[in-house]
This record gives sequence, structure tokens and C-alpha cells, in this order.
Amino acid sequence: MYPNLYYAFRDLLGLEIPVLKIFQTFGFFVAIAFLAGAYILTLELKRREKLGWLLPMSEMMVVSGPATTGELIGNGVMGFLLGWKAVGLVLNWDTASQDFQGYILSSQGSFLAGLLLAALFVFLKYNSARKRKITTVKKEVVPVWPHQRVPDIIVMAAVAGLLGAKVFHNLENWSDFVQDPIGALLSFSGLTFYGGLIVAAIVIIRYARKKQINVRQLIDSAAPALMLAYAIGRMGCQFSGDGDWGIYNSAYVTDTTGHVVNVAPAEFDQVVKQNAFFFQQQYSDVAHIPHAPFAKPAALGFLPDWFFASGYPHNVIKEGVPLPGCDGQYCRVLPIGVYPTPLYEIIACLILFGVLWSIRKKVTTPGVIFGIYLILNGIERFFIEKIRVNTKYNIFGFHPTQAEIIATLMVVAGIVLIWYCRKKRAAETTIS
Repeated sequence: MYPNLYYAFRDLLGLEIPVLKIFQTFGFFVAIAFLAGAYILTLELKRREKLGWLLPMSEMMVVSGPATTGELIGNGVMGFLLGWKAVGLVLNWDTASQDFQGYILSSQGSFLAGLLLAALFVFLKYNSARKRKITTVKKEVVPVWPHQRVPDIIVMAAVAGLLGAKVFHNLENWSDFVQDPIGALLSFSGLTFYGGLIVAAIVIIRYARKKQINVRQLIDSAAPALMLAYAIGRMGCQFSGDGDWGIYNSAYVTDTTGHVVNVAPAEFDQVVKQNAFFFQQQYSDVAHIPHAPFAKPAALGFLPDWFFASGYPHNVIKEGVPLPGCDGQYCRVLPIGVYPTPLYEIIACLILFGVLWSIRKKVTTPGVIFGIYLILNGIERFFIEKIRVNTKYNIFGFHPTQAEIIATLMVVAGIVLIWYCRKKRAAETTIS
């Protein structure tokens, strides 16, 4: 696994570039997911604009003027943060490089450098406007197309999605949150996708209505982008080993090198006993560890063992037992292989993205594409939950996870949305 890009470059290319330790693998893929989603969303919005399905909204825009107070403050804040953390990082490299995440969340840094860069950024912004001799504000009424609002939409989706993902994750893991609420809220790990999706959807739909964007056309345009972004985000989970994996595959245990090997059931029990201290930290009853044996069948002999089980060596959350002969911050591995569910979701969601992208021109009833997305995403997540480790609820004798409940509601919502949109389209056709 690659906790940050330093490990990826070292293992894949043989290059040791210490500064890459700053860039967390999970965060890198999340950033790529947002960029890829923005690109696909822009393409689809432009296509629908050309067909006349989406129209611009006229707005009064400031086309020129002196630097505003807000711009000066924004530049000052940006300069302070850059100086405080970036310059502080350079000056305290030996200490900060040992734990970049802890450094970013701490009060450490160069306060003086922050103040100096803040003053410099404010001066540069002010001087740039002064040199152009812009003293009066000039406004014009200009048409703003939906695709031009994609940057705003992506920023809102990122902020609202992060907050929603954090809230839903902590609700799902309430006991952990109660023990360390500050750590749970500030940690970079611990995100629930559906929580982010729900909160981001509410915020963006309200924004779309305010900007007079046809909501059904917008969500149809977003459906393929959401599926692709989810697949890329799961790459971050898989390659960093962020703990978002499945239950134990008791057909495999991990050897001293971190690789998984196929074993008999008796050897699985033996490894559990040998690592009882690790398992007791997670399960009150070691005899009932969630697991399901599934060895690689002969028909799938061309697939590597890590497709069926992974020990996630060097995982970013430092979960597992010590790796022999390993020195450093990320030197742990799961003693028994788990199902690499992020890998399965990457494959499934890339396929589903292809399905949505291929039918987007054929399905012309507004809202139906998004309904199909809800159904496909819900089905995919519902079944992957069967081999994932998550908190279960007791509802009338059933024991679903939070994701299973939301996935089921998504499928129902998708069916209802398709029915409603088709009915509305039929009524509009009859009237015309």
C-alpha cells in the first residue's frame, strides 16, 4: 500500500523524493476524482446546452474595478496559511516530515513567515489594480451558462460532501466518536460516501434553483460524473489502505513479507490465536470474527491472490500487526487477508460509468438517467455491504448497515423518480 506518494514513487519507480510525503495518496485520488467529475459534468452540460435543454441566466457581473476588501482579505489569508505552514514545514522539516498529517492539524508553523507572506499577497493584489489605474467599478449584464458554474458546483460539492461524509460516519460509529470527538472530527480518515452525496445534493439543488438551472437536466448530467468520481475515489481507498475493506477471507493468511497465502481452515484458527491481542482490540468474542472463506477457483487461476484477499501492508491507518524487518511510520499488516472491497467497487463503478455514458444520448426524458444512476449505485453498494465490515442496526429483527439502508432507499427513490419523470413527460406531450 502507499500511504502517500513518496511510497508510490519509491516502490513503482525506484525514486525517493522526500517532499512527496506531503501528498497523501487518498487525498490525491479524491482531488483527481473531483477533477474528473468536473470534466465529465462540463462535457455533458455543454451537450445539453447545444440541444437547447439548458439555458443561460443573465446576471450583473463586475467586469473591472479596484481590489475589493474581500479580495484583499482573501489574499491575506492565503498568504498567511502558505507562509505559516509551507515555510514552517521547510524550517522544521526533520520534525514535520515524521507526521505530516499531525503537523497540518497542529498549531506548529512559522507565524512570522505567515504574517510576511500575508502582507506581500495583500500588497501585490492592491498594486496590481492600482497599476491598471482602475478606480471605478464597471458592471455589465452577461449570460452565464450552466457549464460555467461547474467550478462553483464542485467547490460546494467538496465542502458539503466532506461535512456530510463526516457527520454520517460519526453517526454510524457513535461509540468511537464519543471516546474522541475532536480527533474524529479533525481526522482525514472516516468518511461515509452516502452522507456526502445526500448533503451535497441538497446544497447543489438549492443552488441550481436559485440560478434557474433545470434541476432534472442538471442531475442527469451529473449521473455519469458521480459514478466515475466514486470509482476514482475508491482507488484512493484501495491504494492507501484506509480501512474501508471487507471482512476477513479465512482462506488466506498473511506471511512475513506482507503477501497473502492460501491456507486450510485449521491454519486460520491458529493465526487468530497467535494474534489474539490484535483481534481482542476489535472484537469482544474472538471466536466470532466476521469471515468467509473463498479460495481462488481454478477457473480464475489467471487472477492474483490479492484479488481475493489482501493484508494491506503499510496501510495508512496503521492497522494490524508489525511487519518483520520494517522501519518507519507505516509498518503494519493485517495478519489475515480481507476482501479488497474497494477494488471490487472500482471495477463495478467503472463499468457502470460506461453504461451511463453509453445511454445518456438515448434516454431523453429529463431525470431518468439520474434515476438509473440511483438504482445502479444502490444495487452495487447493497451487495458489496455483504462482505464489508460496518456497524449494523437492529430494525424489527433485521440487522442492516447504514449503507444498506441508504442503498435500499436509493433504489426505491430511483424507481419512483423514473416513474414520476416518465409520467410528467407523458403529460407534457399530451398538453402540447
